[in-house]
Parts: sequence; C-alpha cells; structure tokens
Amino acid sequence: MEQSRARAFDEFVAARWSVLVHLARLLVGGDRHRAEDLLQESLVKLWFVWPKVADDAPEPYVRKVMVRAAARSGQRRWWGERPVEQLPEAAVVGDVSADVVERSRLEAALAQLSPKQRVAVVMRYYQDLPEGQVAEALGCPVGTARSHAARGVAQLRQLLGNVNEPVR
Repeated sequence: MEQSRARAFDEFVAARWSVLVHLARLLVGGDRHRAEDLLQESLVKLWFVWPKVADDAPEPYVRKVMVRAAARSGQRRWWGERPVEQLPEAAVVGDVSADVVERSRLEAALAQLSPKQRVAVVMRYYQDLPEGQVAEALGCPVGTARSHAARGVAQLRQLLGNVNEPVR
C-alpha cells in the first residue's frame, strides 16, 4: 500500500513539476532557487495529505499552499537556499532567446510588486483562475483580491511601458 502511494505521488510530481515550478517562479518574483524551495516545501505538505487529495485534486491543493506561502513571504525573513544532492537537468530546444528576454523582463517587473499583488496577478491572469478562487487562496474577500490584481496590473503596465494595452 505504501509503495503504491509513493509511486502515485512520484508520478504526479514528475508529470506536473515543470508547470508547478514555473508557477512558483512567478509567485516569488523570478528567483529560481526560491521557487524550487517554495515548491518543494509545498510538495512536502502534499505528501502528508496525499491519501486524502490524491483522487480528488492534488494540483489545486499544491497551488493553494504555494500561493499562501508566497503571499506570506513578504512577512517572513528569507533564510537562503537549501542544498540538494543532485541538480535537475534542463533541456533547451531551438532558439528561445527572445522568449527568455521577455520572460525575464516580466519576472523582473513581477518581482517589484508586493507579494499579495504578485500572487493575485499570477493566479488571475497566468493561471486564469476566477476571482473567487484567487480570494480564497489569498484568504481575503473577493473585492480585496480584485483590488490587489488591479493595482498589480496597473503597476506592471507602468513598469513595462504598456500603459494602453488591455489585460484581456
């Protein structure tokens, strides 16, 4: 039983790692190391409740844990990286330099937002979640979540020079 539990968990992590680490990176403002730490800490919490959420919705659970931790990150002191035994390998296909430059520019702008604004913008516009889920993840009323997202988008437009572009 324990082996099948571990195997199912490992399969979930392997299948969703890249998506979740990208979300974590956006939530922490582009720092890859902090993003990986955030995701790993969230996956540890998922492991303890895996039997309860494995059949229902493990990804929303991890996403909610990451969002709450990222929103609180502005209130906590960062203690630095934690070493791992082996680094993951990353494969690069084709010339993606323009995409990397634009992504870096966006991540730098996201890093300048407050943690709650960053979380609201990423969850609402990158994850395309409804305002109610964003509010639930942030632990605040819908109006407050909407305000965080609107102020975050306004600041991003100013930082990126896209003052007249609509959001969606």
